[in-house]
Amino acid sequence: MQLSNTSQYAIRMLAYMADKKDSPLINATELAKVLQIPYKFLTKIMTELVKADLVVSMRGREGGYSLSKKASDIKVDDILNVFHDSIQEEQCVLGIGFCNGMCKCALHDQWMEPKLLLQKMFRESSLEDIAGKGCKI
Repeated sequence: MQLSNTSQYAIRMLAYMADKKDSPLINATELAKVLQIPYKFLTKIMTELVKADLVVSMRGREGGYSLSKKASDIKVDDILNVFHDSIQEEQCVLGIGFCNGMCKCALHDQWMEPKLLLQKMFRESSLEDIAGKGCKI
């Protein structure tokens, strides 16, 4: 199970912004350069994050982006939901549509526990929890 590039970039961008508490606005050029994300792709992602009310965009020479809420109020799952990348309840680990107890794939029973742990981690981890953690962002 791997998150899409879009979700990975979005989480990295927002975690970086959460870590930069001293900077009220962060411009797209800085984000693209520091995080090594293609500029056009970054701006597309930011547009979606603004629409989802996770980010505020300020236009102009001194413009940039800022979080629309406190970092502690934005969960990883909120970001994943914007890009339809959260783990759905009946999502099959083998990619064969949906699995449930009545009609399940060969790995269904083994997948249940790790799936529930991942869902819990995404629901409970906030940007504040992950900002500045680890040496890679």
